[in-house]
Amino acid sequence: MKKTVIIIPARYSSTRLCGKLLMEVDNKPIIQWVWEAAKKSKMADEVIIATDSELILNKAKSFGAQVEMTSNEHKSGSDRICEVAKRHNEYDYILNMQGDEPQITPEVIDLAIQTLIESDCDISTLVRQITDTEQIQDPNCVKCVFDNNYNALYFSRCPIPYERNKGEAKYYAHIGIYGYKRESLIKMTSLEQSDLEKAESLEQLRALKHGMKIKVAITNLNPIEIDTQQDLDKFIKIQKSKN
Repeated sequence: MKKTVIIIPARYSSTRLCGKLLMEVDNKPIIQWVWEAAKKSKMADEVIIATDSELILNKAKSFGAQVEMTSNEHKSGSDRICEVAKRHNEYDYILNMQGDEPQITPEVIDLAIQTLIESDCDISTLVRQITDTEQIQDPNCVKCVFDNNYNALYFSRCPIPYERNKGEAKYYAHIGIYGYKRESLIKMTSLEQSDLEKAESLEQLRALKHGMKIKVAITNLNPIEIDTQQDLDKFIKIQKSKN
């Protein structure tokens, strides 16, 4: 029987908010919020945190997570999880789950896994429809266009499609969670970075450039990604309102 592992890449350094994964909300670090959601997945057999930081390693151990050290020279999260995946030949499906999305849900995680398993794609990922003009124009909000079979055509920080005819465009924001078939992860991380990836700083464009198939599934979830202090403050405010 084929098995699935969720690997959470957890780099300590971050350009905009260094050490964000260890910042606490309701007495739990951000990385623990993500790990707890992953552990509730019905389709994953194991959850592993992959880090380059002794601080994150020790914190993850303190709340009971399985955690492994990786090189600090990786250029992307997929490169980091591939290092760990190569140590575990028992897993056929690997889910790359961002460590800075504390609002991610088990249901959305399982949607990404199910999409991977049930299609002939190399990679699965998630999108949500957006209508807010500010989000559409925001380069930090990555947009995706896909065909009638939900195969991704392109990802961009620009608004795609360009709306020449008003009212005709639908916009979808990418949610940074990826499911990989084992051989697809190894293949993608062995490829050279493409010009598109370097230009947009989006690693999924490396896969598309080399003809790999990315299948998208649509969700209504709109999770906060903790990139800045403002994002963290927003998440704290939401949790306070719940409590």
